[in-house]
Amino acid sequence: MQSPIWHPYAHLKTQTPAPKVSGGQGACFTLETDEQLLDATCSWWCMIHGYGHPRLIQAIRDQAGELCHVMLGGLSHEPADRLARELVRITPAGLNHVFYSDSGSVGMEVAMKMAVQYHRLQGKPHKHRMLALMKAYHGDTAGCMAVCDPEEGMHGLFSGYLPQHHFAPAPTAAFEADKADVDHDLQALRAVLERHHHEIAALLMEPLLQAAGGLNMTSPHYVKGARQLCDEFDVLLIFDEVATGFGRTGKMFAADHAKVTPDIMVLSKGLTGGYLGHAATLAVCRIKGRESQKQRPFVGFSAG
Repeated sequence: MQSPIWHPYAHLKTQTPAPKVSGGQGACFTLETDEQLLDATCSWWCMIHGYGHPRLIQAIRDQAGELCHVMLGGLSHEPADRLARELVRITPAGLNHVFYSDSGSVGMEVAMKMAVQYHRLQGKPHKHRMLALMKAYHGDTAGCMAVCDPEEGMHGLFSGYLPQHHFAPAPTAAFEADKADVDHDLQALRAVLERHHHEIAALLMEPLLQAAGGLNMTSPHYVKGARQLCDEFDVLLIFDEVATGFGRTGKMFAADHAKVTPDIMVLSKGLTGGYLGHAATLAVCRIKGRESQKQRPFVGFSAG
């Protein structure tokens, strides 16, 4: 009997029976036939510590035996607070506020909603669209699909359903490119901002590395230039470090290569090493709203 599982990126009528995994250790997993396979994709870039890590397994068991879940709406929890403080410590300086959710896609949705609400609190409700880069991939929820590459991405089927945002050309200068070689890419980004900054709330970037879009490397000079352009045009800068965070690019975060602090940063995948579904959206203090607007509560986002 064929499995009732509808596998991701597969057609129910044409998908072939998938090999069944029975276990895993380190960088390999074991099939029910006892074959060992190297997981070269790290389970879609999540398993940065490998399978069967004893310390992670024990930590999950210990916490599950104490308490499995705390709704953070109106409540708090010491482990959640401890993790937030640690994330603030290791991320670029200034990212002082942490919002939890359950996946990288939801974390990006939270980031976009934060950006829109920020501008609304600043009296600029017309700044409600996003600017993304061609070849970008930011997730599979509806809001995230709308900021993925609309031409070469995997979501063309849903183009009529998705909200419309703006796109700038993907940077072409390689990681080793010097500042002068990046100028063409930054001029292309500037051109889009000059035309549409009045309605753009935020620029979304996978800093340094566009992952699912083809493992396209970006110069740190481009990341620095993007930061300066966002400041010039009153556009927030959102870094999608779901795939690049926690050492995947040689530094703790891709942003560290450029020594840039975004206004908002999204983390997932390596955040739990693939052992749980979890994400964190970090923001700088000004995203919370102006002092004069304290009487207007910052709208929350449900992670459940």
